[in-house]
Amino acid sequence: MDDKKSKIFGFDKNIFFLGVVSFLTDVSSEMIYPLLPIFLTNILKAPLSFVGLIEGIAESTASILKLFSGAISDKLRIRKPLILFGYGISSLAKPLIAIATAPWHILAIRFMDRTGKGIRTAPRDALIADSCSPNERGKSFGFHRSMDHAGAILGPILASVILYFFTENYRLVFWIAFIPAILSVFFLFYRVTEKVSEVQTKAPFKFSLKPFNKKFKLLLAIIFIFTLSNSSDAFLILRAKDLGISIALIPILWILLHIVKMTSSLPGGILSDKFGRKKILITGWLIYAITYFGFGYAKSALDIWLLFAVYGIFFGLTEGVEKALVADITDSNIRGSAYGMYNFIIGIGAFPSSFIFGIIWQSLGAKTAFFYSSILALASALLLLFTFKTESQS
Repeated sequence: MDDKKSKIFGFDKNIFFLGVVSFLTDVSSEMIYPLLPIFLTNILKAPLSFVGLIEGIAESTASILKLFSGAISDKLRIRKPLILFGYGISSLAKPLIAIATAPWHILAIRFMDRTGKGIRTAPRDALIADSCSPNERGKSFGFHRSMDHAGAILGPILASVILYFFTENYRLVFWIAFIPAILSVFFLFYRVTEKVSEVQTKAPFKFSLKPFNKKFKLLLAIIFIFTLSNSSDAFLILRAKDLGISIALIPILWILLHIVKMTSSLPGGILSDKFGRKKILITGWLIYAITYFGFGYAKSALDIWLLFAVYGIFFGLTEGVEKALVADITDSNIRGSAYGMYNFIIGIGAFPSSFIFGIIWQSLGAKTAFFYSSILALASALLLLFTFKTESQS
């Protein structure tokens, strides 16, 4: 595909700089979004219900647009312009938060930001798959996820340092967050290049599962079932608080989680290249099942610290591996559509998963809720083991 001169630290130039772009974008985003609920309620006096409305609209928007943008990138046989447009919109949204004076301003800005995410995600994942050989897909997606999590670590740290020296000056944090955001667009524009698919036929412009093979459809069905077990991590924070983790230590716990995610993503991807995606993905889902069972029966703060560390390994063994597996079993001329469908399925499963988990917790207690998720994750792993037979590459 590419000669050695086009590689940076063993990665294709596109892979490396798309990792840099995600790192900078996450630094910017994670400086802002942990502070948004406080900014909305304390500074802009928004009710809690409005905070929930903003997040619901934002995430639904991103999920739907991922489906469209992936199909468009296949139809036009382009990736980079859509990726650049998506990152550009999100970057321009950052400084607007600093000048917001009403809750509805934040709603509009979050909608703008998630629109950018929805537009860029599927074409970006397709470009990553197009930029590496099949036997390095796990490594490439693992590197990308690792860089993403590294940004999620640095962002809150930078925000905390700024707020330490400039007490409660949230708007200053938002202004400074624009710097890494605009740098990400710079690297994307000047360092990432288009990779034209070797398949010359354009994909049909359809939003359906009809163009995909049975293997991909089966994978989506199993992933959807697993997603129903994968409720919001906010419940883990609540569980940690209930078992004695102080509010002051919650950010440290969160950073620990991201450190494990960061350090395990690249090894997880490399392992999938060597031993197969299916084996590593099943291992990750089993770790999730065991961890959630542990959260349900945890007795102390120490249990929570250990469980959060193990929970991070689940991400390292699944996030990049799932995306590599999608590339393995789909044709390159419909790969953008495949990633759009993949992200859409996860998005539509995210709401009922958290809603159901919350109802079970409220009605039957935390143990039952975590046990429910654990059993569903285990069932998903068994389904993948016994029904998803082969991993041949298209």
